[in-house]
Amino acid sequence: MLVKNPQFEVSAVSPKQYPQNGLPEIVLVGKSNVGKSSFVNTMINRKKLARTSSEPGKTRQINFYNIDDSFYFVDLPGYGYSKMSKKEQEQVGKFIEEYLFNREEIALIIFLVDIRHNPSENDRLMYNYIISSGLPCLILTNKADKIAITKVSDTVQNLQKQLNPIGDIPTLPFSAERKIYQDDVWELIEKYINQ
Repeated sequence: MLVKNPQFEVSAVSPKQYPQNGLPEIVLVGKSNVGKSSFVNTMINRKKLARTSSEPGKTRQINFYNIDDSFYFVDLPGYGYSKMSKKEQEQVGKFIEEYLFNREEIALIIFLVDIRHNPSENDRLMYNYIISSGLPCLILTNKADKIAITKVSDTVQNLQKQLNPIGDIPTLPFSAERKIYQDDVWELIEKYINQ
């Protein structure tokens, strides 16, 4: 997909702040620092549309990126970041839950995990949460450039077996550094935004 004019549109914490134009939304979920913002930048071929940081927990709101008026990438705050106060974590948890369970425009959830690590307890909780929402999901094993290219396929299969043993959710590698996996991801996204 050729992206011509992506725009950051809004940071929201409540439904009245969400875009109201009915475009499909591709939602990015994952722990802090797993690479959700880098994923957005890589997919749209921009360096800095989504702000990235080496410091986890930077995204504290739901960020909507308008992609050529055809759909949104929606970047949710990461989970599992301990520097947020308990109160902040609760607030963030509440508005994420409200968004995921009530937003009709969600077309696909992309669940990012780090290819180098087995799923954490938080990853498993989030996976179960996504499954309980009943929304379509894609598991993306990010940072595939950090392991030998010969090991990528087996590692992806292993992660899928751990998270999704019945194998009914597509599980793909991804790397913001090496743009070799982009086309497969675009193919799936296009399928969901054109439904």
